Amino acid sequence: MSKYIVTHDVNSCIGCRACEVHCKEKNDSPPGANYCKIITVGPYERQGIPRFDFVYMSCFHCEKPWCVDACPTGAMQRREKDGIVFVDQGSCVGCKACIAACPWGVPQWNADTGKVSKCDLCKDRIDEGLRPACVSKCVTGCLEFTTPSEASESRRQHFAEQMLRVQG
Repeated sequence: MSKYIVTHDVNSCIGCRACEVHCKEKNDSPPGANYCKIITVGPYERQGIPRFDFVYMSCFHCEKPWCVDACPTGAMQRREKDGIVFVDQGSCVGCKACIAACPWGVPQWNADTGKVSKCDLCKDRIDEGLRPACVSKCVTGCLEFTTPSEASESRRQHFAEQMLRVQG
């Protein structure tokens, strides 16, 4: 996993897909290619009430990425300084080995260029001290750009507060 993580609060997400729109706008990704995607889960019933949930899916920037290992040209790379996984477009030959290797279907095919592209956490924005486009334009604030240790601490704090509410 990279130095960074995008967390998603499912309970706050309304499925508006503003994250997808701003990601596509920032990255000029082709039709059908989504570097981040909101997956709709449902309908299902919770406490007798029909519901839908929305789950944010993007690249996990794995510690040992299958896509990087599968790439025969070295186009799929992991940045040394922060672990962000990205595609060097100049080295990609369009073999799609990374698409087959990724268990989450993250690399996206661009038929116009004949190459693969994917979420790079908006590394150019991060290098400028900004958050990824998907996070910066989230209308409910359900996406958070943070570090894995901060995400863990935040989740523990939230769980502790829930436990006290149940007991209280």
